Amino acid sequence: MQVDEHDIEDIALGATVLGTGGGGDPHVGKLVAKQAIRDHGPVEVIPPDDLDDDALVIPTAQMGAPTVAVEKVPGGGEPTASLERLEKELGREATATMPIECGGINSTFPFAVAARKDIPLVDADGMGRAFPELQHETFNIYGVDGTPAVVSDERGNTCLLETDSNEELEWIARGITVRMGGVGYIADYPMSGEEVTETAIPGTMSLAAELGAAVRSAGENVVEAIREVTSESIYGEAVSLFEGKIVDVKRRNEGGFVLGHVELDGLGPDHGSTMHIEFQNENLGATLDGEYVATVPDLITVLDRESGDPIPTEKLRYGARARVLAIPTPPIMRSDAALDVWGPRTFGLETDYSPISP
Repeated sequence: MQVDEHDIEDIALGATVLGTGGGGDPHVGKLVAKQAIRDHGPVEVIPPDDLDDDALVIPTAQMGAPTVAVEKVPGGGEPTASLERLEKELGREATATMPIECGGINSTFPFAVAARKDIPLVDADGMGRAFPELQHETFNIYGVDGTPAVVSDERGNTCLLETDSNEELEWIARGITVRMGGVGYIADYPMSGEEVTETAIPGTMSLAAELGAAVRSAGENVVEAIREVTSESIYGEAVSLFEGKIVDVKRRNEGGFVLGHVELDGLGPDHGSTMHIEFQNENLGATLDGEYVATVPDLITVLDRESGDPIPTEKLRYGARARVLAIPTPPIMRSDAALDVWGPRTFGLETDYSPISP
């Protein structure tokens, strides 16, 4: 499919639903992608199966603390600079780019790269949601090396990385990002077309576009619209967890992440109950009256109770009325190997993973 400026609106909105509160400010990413498409033309989006086995795919993304990214607005060319430096290192031009995650700015920034480079974007990603760290990728879990990788900033600085593990890539790239002011732009996990087909989560950009269009036209029936779209996807039908008023938000920048929690007092059918949500850039776990009802890797999304718009973690505010949804994660995200990397205990939550159910 061809993605134009109008389509970016729906993709940004739908990816924010899937982004579980993280992935960076969708508004900034949307503006950058729309400007690139306006200047260079629409982006061709292709399924992984359309790639030749020996194609070179270089994912691109922003990394760092979302709260910093809201104030430190990019010029738009930073992730392209990272990709081009990685092309130079590999001695090949990229056949395509793709997102590393489905959430916020990181679902739209790769469209800007694709438009600027006049290459297609692969309809897939490595998380099916947003996660805070670079090893939180299906690419990593199923055997792809994250390096060589490049991190760039808005001042034209670039750092080429070669590490002995993808966990070390996260550790070193995070430190560089902190030195760059809390936000950097990365090109990593260079892959063959065959590796993309074997390790990526397919169809997530198409799903984001479908979700965004459904939410935009749903009026007061946003939850039902999300349920309908997700029930026909590789994820599973969304589940309503809670309705309430935000009564406490604690948020801090630490080590290149936004860490904290939000608490809600129940409204309507949930009057008298309390929900507590922990986040590290993204929502990680939700408890209802002290008992876990949803955790990573399942998706926990906070919506404005009135408008139905998804609320990123950096925009959670005291007094806001909200609805909390959970969306089952695709099966590739729930293997034993996957849970060893992003199960709830890896984030310090004192519970084992239990799939959500209606």
